Amino acid sequence: MITEVSTSQKAVAITFDDGPNPIYTPQVLEIFAKAEGKATFFMIGEQMEKNPEIVKVAAEQGHEIGNHTYSHPKLSDLTPADCLAEIERTEQMIKDLTGKKPVTFRPPYFDYNHETISVVESKGYSMIGALNLEAQDWEQPGVDHILSASRRCVKNGSILIFHDGYGDRSQTIQAVEALVSELKSEGYQLLTVSELLNL
Repeated sequence: MITEVSTSQKAVAITFDDGPNPIYTPQVLEIFAKAEGKATFFMIGEQMEKNPEIVKVAAEQGHEIGNHTYSHPKLSDLTPADCLAEIERTEQMIKDLTGKKPVTFRPPYFDYNHETISVVESKGYSMIGALNLEAQDWEQPGVDHILSASRRCVKNGSILIFHDGYGDRSQTIQAVEALVSELKSEGYQLLTVSELLNL
């Protein structure tokens, strides 16, 4: 599980899980358009079916679409065959909607076992974690908490996690807007996970 990349470049990758969402994903896209930065969206197949246009727009704007399974299960509870089916179903949807095969994968709940790893590796994915898990934006702990816990994890090559899907994500949007503006003023590049891995 990759949580950061060793690089001397001032660059971070900001990632969003569980979208696309018709309310919050467009707000994230707007924040990154203003900042001239790129994000990585680990999308769920079920949500992509409901919001295919948002997937296309995100990809057209140069953001990375990563695979986050079809139905967001705990992969360690599944057989290797079911695990593969979850990944391949979403992979196909991403290919159909964006014209590109995804190359990054994030397991739901960061839950995996040896069987999961071998399935993910057989598909050629990099498995992506994050450093700022204490931010717990999915719990809606308050904008200040999300910000301060994420700030502590910012350094060259950091991968940060937020959520643009499921439930009220207005705290996340506020925190990300503030963080992106800070990072830009500090001279950080906002890259996709793949761009960061290429450093």
